[in-house]
Amino acid sequence: MAGLLAYCRQGFEPELAAELSTRAAKVGYPGYARTERNSGYVVLVADDSAALNHALPWRDLIFARQKMQLLGELKGLDPSDRISPIVQLLHHYHPPAVTGTTEAERRPAYGEVWVEHPDSDAAKPLAGLARSFANALRPALRRQGLLSARENPRLPRLHVVFVDGQHAFVGRNEAGDGAPWPLGIPRLKLLPDAPSRSALKLEEALLSLLDGQQREQLLKAGMTAADLGAAPGGWTWVLTRQHLRVSSIDNGPLRQHVMDTGLVEHLRADGFHWKPEKPLDWMVCDMVEQPRRVAERMATWFREGWCRHAVFNLKLPMKKRWDETALCLDLFEQQAGRRLDIRAKQLYHDREEITVFATTSSTR
Repeated sequence: MAGLLAYCRQGFEPELAAELSTRAAKVGYPGYARTERNSGYVVLVADDSAALNHALPWRDLIFARQKMQLLGELKGLDPSDRISPIVQLLHHYHPPAVTGTTEAERRPAYGEVWVEHPDSDAAKPLAGLARSFANALRPALRRQGLLSARENPRLPRLHVVFVDGQHAFVGRNEAGDGAPWPLGIPRLKLLPDAPSRSALKLEEALLSLLDGQQREQLLKAGMTAADLGAAPGGWTWVLTRQHLRVSSIDNGPLRQHVMDTGLVEHLRADGFHWKPEKPLDWMVCDMVEQPRRVAERMATWFREGWCRHAVFNLKLPMKKRWDETALCLDLFEQQAGRRLDIRAKQLYHDREEITVFATTSSTR
């Protein structure tokens, strides 16, 4: 089987399937999506999987926590020897080196291997199998010359994904084109002084939607920001930890220790209609409102030059969520009135929503 394999939030398989199918058709590599509700993954079957994988970078996908080129699907695995079929499959793509081959040809095909399972209720009991199998698979792949002696992030990463004890997918990530966390889930800890769990959403957004260079360049001490709909202060708190000065807009109260940072001005106003007296570096928004209204309001902030960078959430409806997502992002881009770099993801800490990062600075 050729194509792509991608993970998603359980229950959002139709949205990911629609996104992959739509995007694949747009780049000239049409395929069909195969999935089951609540499975936590989607397979996009397509002929030229390598070209399609290159044409659909992970960072550009919204509902995919992880994406990889699919090398094969193995069914009916014998629990007493699951390794041999995997090695046989990999040798199809990477024939064993022979005498006289160059050093480059003898280089291992993979720099690391992750053994995983979808993040679904049905697959979570496979976590123990994934851990133990990884420990057995690594030395076997090294003996075959398929895996580097030490982890090497400059080489492709191999994924073995169990959906049950006798059924697994095998895929590969090119270096830099995939989530850097197992299962596509960053492990973040809610600190005791976080005003709310929503703080994790902004922390994950800054980690997932900005690369290291952007976080260094775009989040500097002394920059200014507005947090629309700030109460009780979770997103404001995250910004103060970056040493930004924040105007927190909400008629509701903020936690006192957030105010005590000395970096926060609490303005009791409607965050959906408030506007700054002078341009700010950042605007963030996690208000509960219809996604099209939010998209239009966020576009106004950029069109009027009130901010240079923004992170905001779009709360999705229960039906046609991919259609609404595409419509809202197009609406935002069209009404912003200036060239923007835009990234959007359904983050692990999101629920019925996606998170959008937009900036007037080039991120390409």
